[in-house]
Amino acid sequence: MRSRTATLVAAAVGVSLMLAGCGANSANSGSSGGNSSPNAAAPAGGGANGKVGVILPETATSARWESFDKPYLEQALRSAGFEPDVQNAQGEVQKFTTLADGMIAQGVKVLIIAAINSEVGSAVAAKAKKAGIPTIDYDRLNLGGGSDYYVSFDNEKVGQLQGQGLAQALQGKPGAQVIEIEGAPTDNNATLFYNGQQKVLKPKYEAGELKLVRSQPIDNWENQKGGVTFEQILTGNGGKVDGVVAANDGLAGAVITVLKKNGLGGKVPVTGQDATADGLKNILRGDQYMTVFKPIKQEAEAAANLAAALAKGDKAGADALAKGVSKDPKGNRDVKSVLLEPQLTTKENVKTVVDEGYVKAAEICAGDLRAVCTQLGIS
Repeated sequence: MRSRTATLVAAAVGVSLMLAGCGANSANSGSSGGNSSPNAAAPAGGGANGKVGVILPETATSARWESFDKPYLEQALRSAGFEPDVQNAQGEVQKFTTLADGMIAQGVKVLIIAAINSEVGSAVAAKAKKAGIPTIDYDRLNLGGGSDYYVSFDNEKVGQLQGQGLAQALQGKPGAQVIEIEGAPTDNNATLFYNGQQKVLKPKYEAGELKLVRSQPIDNWENQKGGVTFEQILTGNGGKVDGVVAANDGLAGAVITVLKKNGLGGKVPVTGQDATADGLKNILRGDQYMTVFKPIKQEAEAAANLAAALAKGDKAGADALAKGVSKDPKGNRDVKSVLLEPQLTTKENVKTVVDEGYVKAAEICAGDLRAVCTQLGIS
């Protein structure tokens, strides 16, 4: 699943710089996420090139969609000369379909979809295609779908970083017992995360360096269900665990709550993903070992750049950006992709996430964390 990431980022940044020359936001173009907050005011103007519709999946299991993706997509699309219409389906398949129908009826130039599941994503892409509207799968590839392009991070690499982080934290503990709390089985990204984790962890299980207690996917990425499931597994294992793979920061938070309840808070390394404020605070407190930082501004800009090319019918321009390939085993096809590089984040480099503007120091450094932030130079 891995692609030539450096080339992809360079291509995306190059187009971003070109677009920024015609609009606002030029101060942040070409950066690895920039120094602007995602909640900063969007550039004025825009809309001359028409409307682009974006449908995000939910808000219940991850803060990223509304806190990061929405403002960054709005900002990037306006900079590219579009009027953005960014809506959230709130985890409801019917609402996702209704939002898509409305955008298609309005005649959006391009539809960008981060679907709740592959079935609804594929159905929406088929409707859009029938109406002559190109679609871009955003963050999640819709298996068996019809979108010609896909923008995301190298999600197998995300899983590898989680596996590496846990293995690093458990060095010197032969036979350490591991519980894996994975994402939704209907989300292709969750499968890719798991595959990446296993590239690192499976050889260690087989060699006896680590012991897998149980691996359990969690329907709909529901944090509460993840916590309940983890506690059941922990209890069934006699209350023993040495490390936990949690597929994102939301699930990690649920796991940490259970660990604290059982007197294990801060004693068991837990992985995560998304570099959310809560996840970073857990890392600073020592309750979570690592997260995966995905510079979402890059992802949003890449999607806007692709949309700009597709809106003009410039297939060659779109192909020049999407030089990676993602496999769709259900559809038996290769999907042209922009796959960006994720970053492993531990306590030592939380400062990077703050410095690049994804989380404000005030969000993570209050109260009991003020001293540790000062020690790490986070301000």
